[in-house]
Amino acid sequence: MTTLSQIIAITKGVKAQSLRDFTDAHRNTQKAPLLSGISRKYRPKDEEGEQLPPESTRVQLSAEDVLAETATTLTRLFDLVLTQDSANTVAKADVVVDGRTLLRDVPVTYLLFLEKQLADLHTFVDKLPVLDPAESWSFSPEIGAYASDPVETVRSRKVMRNHVKAEATKEHPAQVEVFTEDQPVGYWTTVKLSGALPATRVKELRERVQRLQQAVKFAREQANTFEVTDAKAGEAVFGYLFAR
Repeated sequence: MTTLSQIIAITKGVKAQSLRDFTDAHRNTQKAPLLSGISRKYRPKDEEGEQLPPESTRVQLSAEDVLAETATTLTRLFDLVLTQDSANTVAKADVVVDGRTLLRDVPVTYLLFLEKQLADLHTFVDKLPVLDPAESWSFSPEIGAYASDPVETVRSRKVMRNHVKAEATKEHPAQVEVFTEDQPVGYWTTVKLSGALPATRVKELRERVQRLQQAVKFAREQANTFEVTDAKAGEAVFGYLFAR
């Protein structure tokens, strides 16, 4: 018996070859010289006239022959695709992750869909924002986000100060230097907030996606071992289309 995976592998090559043959057939039928020929004989006006040999050009391509060849080429393709599509409707497998059956009797077509979606989800999870490892974070249910440990900083203001470098005398005024000084006036307590995720959470999500990807791939391979029954469609289709 033939398995679904074998039919899939065969169909890919047959599709490519059928497309080339069908394209060539179409192009050839558009070339008038290949379909045209001539046959002519010369008869002189009287017996003393010049005798000339007959001339002929053979028809190189018969449209009916092209139809027959096209029917043969495409019949194989039509049969294989019907066989594959018919098998896809009944070939199923369970998706088992970590010993747990997550999905039962999943069709091959849906497993292919899952593989594509999980590839996108892997990229999505891999790019999730991660909390700054330089901070210590804890989740705050009150604000629904992660909060860092509080950090206290001083708030200060500039205060003008005078420094007498030399006292005043009868001859000279006092020499005074004016400068500013930072004077503490209060304290800021800062807590950083973030909606990002801990690195351990992202790692866990990534591993879950990867395990499910492996399980889906295994399920698809298992479903593709389904034994198919050859289906026929091409003969009926082309028997109707190209009948004389």
